[in-house]
Amino acid sequence: MTRTALVTGGTRGIGAAICVELQAAGHTVIANHAGNEEAARAFNAETGIATACWDVGDYESCVRGLAEAEALAGAPFDILVNNAGITRDSMFHKMTPQQWNDVIRVDLSSMFNMTHPVIEGMRERGFGRIINISSINGQKGQMGQVNYSAAKAGVIGFTKALAQETARKGITVNCIAPGYINTDMVAAVPANVLQSIIGAIPVNRLGEASEVGALVAYLASDAAGFMTGSVLTINGGQYMA
Repeated sequence: MTRTALVTGGTRGIGAAICVELQAAGHTVIANHAGNEEAARAFNAETGIATACWDVGDYESCVRGLAEAEALAGAPFDILVNNAGITRDSMFHKMTPQQWNDVIRVDLSSMFNMTHPVIEGMRERGFGRIINISSINGQKGQMGQVNYSAAKAGVIGFTKALAQETARKGITVNCIAPGYINTDMVAAVPANVLQSIIGAIPVNRLGEASEVGALVAYLASDAAGFMTGSVLTINGGQYMA
């Protein structure tokens, strides 16, 4: 069944792959981005998926952006993928309040900012798919990423609590925790470091963004109606929770 989907951080990396997979499943997709207009134009030209720019770390910005995106889509959103995230890595004793607040704002507060404006409509319609992207480092922690690990662990807690509140309304809430995925950011890691990362992954390779996208497409489908409050790891066996 064709539905309407919004993906935050949807014009690059994992987010772009999620958009493509949802489009291939027949859904109308809008991709949010934070302001990289060049990347957004290139993504739109390649896929035909409409893009919209707003700050997921600001509640009022999300309310306005979602209204504009709904107008672009021509219908309220049935599927919300909270994918946007940033890193501001530092050892904790050197971490600044700004580095902490920036990551918590974009990676965790965005869960509320994006989901709160759409949840009542989903409840009224009796259907919704909310899919939150966490991280392997939100499960096991990572040195130099206390802020990021805390935020991504919070995404898991958010998912489990909200799933209990919405299940009787036909809304599922699930979480995906990717490991190291073959994106531009990971590809930029020095070769020797990248090889040590791959060496720690039992399947001996990086994941592909399309693999995460395919998992999102399943969770967004009618076939996944009995799955809610779940945390799905997709990390090649690097961390088994």
